[in-house]
Amino acid sequence: MTAFTDQGQPSGQPSTEQARAALTALRHEVSKAVVGQEETVTGLVVALLCRGHVLMEGVPGVAKTLLVRAVSAGLSLDHKRVQFTPDLMPGDVTGSVVYDARTAKFEFHDGPVFTNLFLADEINRTPPKTQAALLEAMEERQVTVEGKPMALPDPFVVAATQNPVEYEGTYPLPEAQLDRFLLKLVVPLPHRDHEVEMLGRHATGFDPSDLDGAGLRPVAGPAELRAARAAVATTTVAPEVLGYIVDVCRATRRSPSLQLGASPRGATALLRTSRAWAWLSGRDYVTPDDVKALAKATLRHRVALRPEAELEGATADGVLDGVLASVEVPR
Repeated sequence: MTAFTDQGQPSGQPSTEQARAALTALRHEVSKAVVGQEETVTGLVVALLCRGHVLMEGVPGVAKTLLVRAVSAGLSLDHKRVQFTPDLMPGDVTGSVVYDARTAKFEFHDGPVFTNLFLADEINRTPPKTQAALLEAMEERQVTVEGKPMALPDPFVVAATQNPVEYEGTYPLPEAQLDRFLLKLVVPLPHRDHEVEMLGRHATGFDPSDLDGAGLRPVAGPAELRAARAAVATTTVAPEVLGYIVDVCRATRRSPSLQLGASPRGATALLRTSRAWAWLSGRDYVTPDDVKALAKATLRHRVALRPEAELEGATADGVLDGVLASVEVPR
């Protein structure tokens, strides 16, 4: 029989408040290795709470890989990294069947995708065949080998990166695969103060490959994530806020600057991310401000600019700002 605490929580299991405090502390813990980038850390936590995947876009050298490693270390999660290249095969990601001469049998060897936090570095450098293999893992949370489905661990989140300035030799992700990413996070260049602090750390011996030496310790784990997910699922969303989410997504479909607006899946994604953000902010209900806070990260990769708007200098974020300003906010 399971024992319960006075708060009705199974003993040994973290409470909702303990889970929130642990995930909030993660930002401070990651800052021991990565200066700044709080919004990106928050985005990764939101994705973990929603069981979604993240596409991170930023120029080389802004600590995207280090950020994922630091988050996985702070959450006691297993992580693996694969550098996506033009000659990468699906089996290099998902695993493959290998003949074992000792047993005279074919055995499946797990690929790096069998992990909690999978870093797909420069995902747009690999051919569509390999991208499609990763798509099954992202959508179905399983890998099919010789017709047999094999479940991936839980939690399982793909954090993919792409370079926004170097397109030669790349295979742009199709809209269908972009839509599978819950969030697209833009990883910016650091502010001057942050960059000075970063150089100061390196000058005093900071080693990016040694997170233990940087003092980074686990502050949460799978138990806290499970408790947090259960709490997020009970976060209240008023009918007026549901209507607001729908109105924002429908407004993207009518925008003269967009040839493709957010789909109903985009509206569902915005609902999920808004609930996670509301819970992280200490509330058990969603406000329109929560929707606004996550709208660009959730929708920027689900809309497509018209060529003429792109030539005039329009951006997806700029158009979404206009959409949010045009939709009436419920009171």
